[in-house]
Amino acid sequence: MTYEDVMRQLESMGSEQTKRTFMNHGAREPLFGVKIGDLKKLVKAVKKDQALAAALYESGVSDAMYLAGLTVDPASLPPERLRDWANRANWYLLAETTVAGLAAESRYGRELALEWMASPQELVAACGWSTYANLLSIAPDGQLAVEELRALLREAAERIHGEPRDRVRYAMNMFIISAGGYVEALYEDALAAAAAIGKVRVKVGNTACKVPVASDYIAKMAAMGKRGHKRKTCIC
Repeated sequence: MTYEDVMRQLESMGSEQTKRTFMNHGAREPLFGVKIGDLKKLVKAVKKDQALAAALYESGVSDAMYLAGLTVDPASLPPERLRDWANRANWYLLAETTVAGLAAESRYGRELALEWMASPQELVAACGWSTYANLLSIAPDGQLAVEELRALLREAAERIHGEPRDRVRYAMNMFIISAGGYVEALYEDALAAAAAIGKVRVKVGNTACKVPVASDYIAKMAAMGKRGHKRKTCIC
């Protein structure tokens, strides 16, 4: 498929109802309103052409950008492109899911996560916390900087309620959950952080979404026998 073919296909698959739903969650124009499940129908065709996948992200069209995240080979992405893509992400799904997942599966996940966490830009900072959270879900524990992560857990617990940016608070909360759920050595530290923060309040727009309570979520993962079990991929 050519770039033009994919864009025409995406436009034909979009709906006003889905577009409104995404915009209620914070999505911005341009977008067609294609359901994520429908985007996945195009993955096989686009994945064969990595230049096409990159062009789709750089189109600025939300649906195409998300599709790119499903099809680009993260191992092929240099840090400069990942930085550019983090800056181009204009709503949380692209920042905290698409770019964070790609960065976590690249060779630069940890360094970019730490760099982005310090950003004054809300979505870039949220992308940083989400990148590290994703990395914890796939990387063997032996490859992780456990003491650094303990310090980040303490930082998240101390800062989260005073952090003025909604998406950063949300991503910090998910980082604590990921640490407790996926890293055996951090289980007790994450539980302590979760107990310290309690319920985290985040404005979620015109939606019924709720912020998971970290202590409850970690306990649920443990009860389901998922504690310490890694995922094969964090790209979805």
